[in-house]
Parts: sequence; C-alpha cells; structure tokens
Amino acid sequence: MLKITNLCVEVGGKEILSDISLRIRRGETHVIVGPNASGKTTLAKTIMGLREYKIKGGGIYFNGREITGLKPEQRAKIGIALTFQHPPAIKGVKLSDFLRRIGNGCEHKKYVSSQLLEREINVNFSGGEQKFSELVQVLALNPKLIIFDEIDSGVDVKRLEQITGIIKDWLSRDRAALMVTHNATALEFLKPDIIHVLLNGKLIGSSNDWKKVWKTIKRHGYEKCKECEKRKLSAG
Repeated sequence: MLKITNLCVEVGGKEILSDISLRIRRGETHVIVGPNASGKTTLAKTIMGLREYKIKGGGIYFNGREITGLKPEQRAKIGIALTFQHPPAIKGVKLSDFLRRIGNGCEHKKYVSSQLLEREINVNFSGGEQKFSELVQVLALNPKLIIFDEIDSGVDVKRLEQITGIIKDWLSRDRAALMVTHNATALEFLKPDIIHVLLNGKLIGSSNDWKKVWKTIKRHGYEKCKECEKRKLSAG
C-alpha cells in the first residue's frame, strides 16, 4: 500500500531524514519508535505532504502511484490520513458539525460522548478528549492508511486500550496503520506486525518481533539496535 524509497527530507534547510525506505502492505500495522528529535514526526508529516517538509531525494508511493508531489488534500482524497500529536483548537466549529459536513461520521460518533460532540473542536479538551476527537475525525474520512502521531500520549491506560481497540476494529485487509509511539503499553495493546527504529534521522532497523526490539531498547538503549542491525547485515 505504502512504499517509501531512499527518502531524504529537509526542514528549514536542515536535513532531518536520510535515505528512509520502508513498505507497508494492506492489513498491516507498523510502529515507528525512536528517541526525541529522531525524525518520527517529520516522517509522518512528510508522508501526509505538509509543505514545510521538503523532499530532497527519494520517493513516496501509495497503491502503486507516486505521490511525492501531491498536496495534503490530494493525499487525503486518495485515502491517507494523519492524526496530530498536538492538534489545533478550532473555535466556532462543533465536532458534530464537522462530522456532519464530512458525511461519513455517523457510525463513528459512538466513540465519543454526546457532550463532546457539541463542543468546539479541541477547545479546552483534555488530552484524552483530544485523542478521541482526532480518531473520530480521521475515521470519518474513511481512509485506507492512517498515520497516528503519538495518539497514545496524554491518555491513561484505560483510554489507551479503548483507542487501540478502535484502531484494531478499523483495520482490515484493505486498510493499514502506521503509529509513532514511545509507549510500551500501546505496543502491547496494538501488537504491531512490524516495528521500525529511527535514530538521528535514519532507519536503523526493522523487525517483526516488537517485543524483542523493545526489550533491547529498554535494557541497552537505541544504539544497541544499530549494533544488532550491523551484525545482521554482515552475517547476511
């Protein structure tokens, strides 16, 4: 569904991502982990096409089509959606009105309270309310791929279990998810197919054994993943 090849990205004239390549197939859940300032959010927003993220090399393909030059609204129309780590408040627009305007939000209203639906989007929302609001908004767009940028931040374990449960219910053979996270509990609930480790703007390793990778990170730090990947490449 999503293919990224040798992607290099600059922000404000500074290279943030270097030579990123990955593939996400239909029905898969992928997770990206890494320390702060490693480039995780930059990758998420570059896939979505935000203009301040300048692609200096490589390409992005969605369902076989190159989308490197497409605007965010064009990417949204073909089935890509992004939740923001810090979504903006939108005064004067109720969440219910927004979902009604989209036209596909009725079935997803069950995930939020009626009181939340009648409030202005993200105005004085708690962290958990913001995350559920973001989730309902992107689901209403009926995308094929959702990129979740730390949708687990600022929520307690109970809410996190609810959020990941909704994501798993939404996933199917024709849909896929990419989640940026720091949270081991989110990994436990989501049970991703592939985990990727991003360090200093480079993808230093990927694995289908997220438990082993996270255990290594907790014991030895992210640099250990880099050493493991080098050994794997030399052995191959």
